[in-house]
Amino acid sequence: MSRQSIKVFLSSLPLYIDLDDQRDFNMGDQETRVALECHWAASDANDFESEHQIYREDAVLEYPQSGERISGRREIQASRAAQPNRKHFTVRRIIGTGNLWVTEYVLTYDGRPSYTVSIMEFLDGKVTRETQYFGDPFEPGPSRTQWVGRIP
Repeated sequence: MSRQSIKVFLSSLPLYIDLDDQRDFNMGDQETRVALECHWAASDANDFESEHQIYREDAVLEYPQSGERISGRREIQASRAAQPNRKHFTVRRIIGTGNLWVTEYVLTYDGRPSYTVSIMEFLDGKVTRETQYFGDPFEPGPSRTQWVGRIP
């Protein structure tokens, strides 16, 4: 995929990354970023087939907070397809390079937001391991309210 076609594609996404800025992205990083953008867009659209194309057949997904480990792309996909909740993904940022990428996003289940971090490890262009952490929103502690601003 050419740099120009990647720019055209990325500019159509809600989270646009300017490839003309001063960062030095290599082509592999650009392709990974595009794959991640497609993954999260498919996740939000409940397009389970497209959502899981990013994973290797032997991928592992872990949820440390619940102690769950799901092994295999098909099993990961089936576990997500069985989820009864209405969900919405709002990507806040994607950062990474090489084989390690992190996505911060808000995952809203049935109208209730959960601040989420996804850590993806890549091997040969596909996710081999993903770890997800979830955090419920809370009000700032009264002792620090004079110093904090609100995140939009």
